Amino acid sequence: MSRTNGILPPQGRLSRNIIYFVRTLRRAGVPVGPAQTLGAIRAVEAAGFTERRDFFFTLRACLVSRAEHLDVFERVFSMFWRDPEFIETMIQTMLPMIQTQHAPKAPKTAEQRAAEAMLEGAPPPAQPDVEDAREEVELDAQFSLSANEKLQSMDFEQMSNAEMAEAKQAIARMSLPIKPIRNRRLTASHSGSRIDARATMRRAMRTGGEVLKLPRRTQGQRNPDLVALCDISGSMSTYSRLFMHFLHSVSVTKGQGWAQVHSFTFGTRLTNITRSLSQRDPDAALKTVGQQAEDWDGGTRIGESLAAFNKDWSRRVLSRGAVVLLVTDGLERQDPEELAREARRLRLSSRQVIWLNPLMRWDGFSPQAAGIRALLPHVDSFHSCHSLNALRDLTEALSSGGSGEKQRLMGML
Repeated sequence: MSRTNGILPPQGRLSRNIIYFVRTLRRAGVPVGPAQTLGAIRAVEAAGFTERRDFFFTLRACLVSRAEHLDVFERVFSMFWRDPEFIETMIQTMLPMIQTQHAPKAPKTAEQRAAEAMLEGAPPPAQPDVEDAREEVELDAQFSLSANEKLQSMDFEQMSNAEMAEAKQAIARMSLPIKPIRNRRLTASHSGSRIDARATMRRAMRTGGEVLKLPRRTQGQRNPDLVALCDISGSMSTYSRLFMHFLHSVSVTKGQGWAQVHSFTFGTRLTNITRSLSQRDPDAALKTVGQQAEDWDGGTRIGESLAAFNKDWSRRVLSRGAVVLLVTDGLERQDPEELAREARRLRLSSRQVIWLNPLMRWDGFSPQAAGIRALLPHVDSFHSCHSLNALRDLTEALSSGGSGEKQRLMGML
């Protein structure tokens, strides 16, 4: 980067590069507009750009307003201003090819989104000859046959912008039905197993003491409540955002068998987002949730958050024997004994506790962390939530009542 302290020319090359850099950020998902672009140019003009570090922080201060956009900004900045041959390299990397054992490792989420943003608008590759066109079409068709299957099993953390949009559409069509549960109250029934003595006496009084028919009763049924506790700390950010779309679909879709759906987020503190997710528009609902939960991408205090829920909300939302979905990786940094104590209290207050952990995506996963070892004995079932298939398996877990991977992991403790 050149060293100068002069005024930035309005039509200079650096000004055009800053404008193009802002457009790249916008395509990568960072909300920046013309006012922020003009402010960035003026800030660089006022602060100068003698050092790369000062240039980086000047642009970041003008263009990034939310913590979740810092990672994307850093990667786009590194690609745009450091490596002049990046576009050519990424074009070769992202071309459809057969993956071999020497193929490069797939980029991470932020890198992949930044790469797609920079390649948007780039000239398409040269058209192949007619003789080679047929072979390439056959190869593309072969890959497209399993595209949907790959999306179903793909980790949310490795999805691109386009794949993330398709995943959100698939989640919007999902449901989480539950069967009614029996309660202690008896209701009138023609085929009930118990005789209703009071109804029999009342009818007998109308017929002069003669019993003509024996009324019967059976156990009634009611719909359970669903309570979701979702971890929104930094390690759970991507999975939490996708699970919020799933919770919104469950909350607004009628006829699934849930009496009420209560949703909470926790990172460094507990937040009730039930009313926010009740909006019909998913974008408006998720925007309201983002504004309400101020501890997105922050630290993790699972024990304190569960203690706050047990103290302030458990009697309100768990009194009818609700099913609890606990969505967290279990990486607690506080006292594990407090976490175990509050998890046990949560289990005693609810009908069923289902733990969804994205770390289950690893084949060699084992309960090594202290938080995981504290939580595991106090849940009924343990499942993953890292992909679309994992969310669909949640329905089977509710219907079958299986414990998932809990028994296998309990054997490792």
